[in-house]
Amino acid sequence: MARSYWLVKSEPNKYSWDDLVRDGSTYWDGVRNYMARNNLQAMKKGDLALYYHSNEGKEIVGVARVTRESYPDPTSDDERWVVVDVEPVKPFVVPVTLAQIREDPELREIAMLRYNRLSVVPITQPEFRRILKLGRTPLR
Repeated sequence: MARSYWLVKSEPNKYSWDDLVRDGSTYWDGVRNYMARNNLQAMKKGDLALYYHSNEGKEIVGVARVTRESYPDPTSDDERWVVVDVEPVKPFVVPVTLAQIREDPELREIAMLRYNRLSVVPITQPEFRRILKLGRTPLR
């Protein structure tokens, strides 16, 4: 089965890349938008996600991997909300800024720009590879 690629957003003052690295893994909680929830439900074990610091920094800082598929959000009593578990894979050598993404012609259709309010969006494999290249971060 083919791997899918995602971009997940977190405010670094709430849960940063360094927090994920320190913890080793976490569940991705707090999603209260149906479209983002549907994206969480579509994530499969082994999928890769770019880790984006929103509000402060506004940059992609690392790559995470989905280690557990969707299950009920333990922070909510509402069964409609789900989480996935993620672990850090690799920090970016050079963070990729929102400005760089906006200026790059190869990324003009990336979902994070079209659905900028969503905390979880799918991205294509070419977009994923382009962002890795901009961040000088090979995955090998």
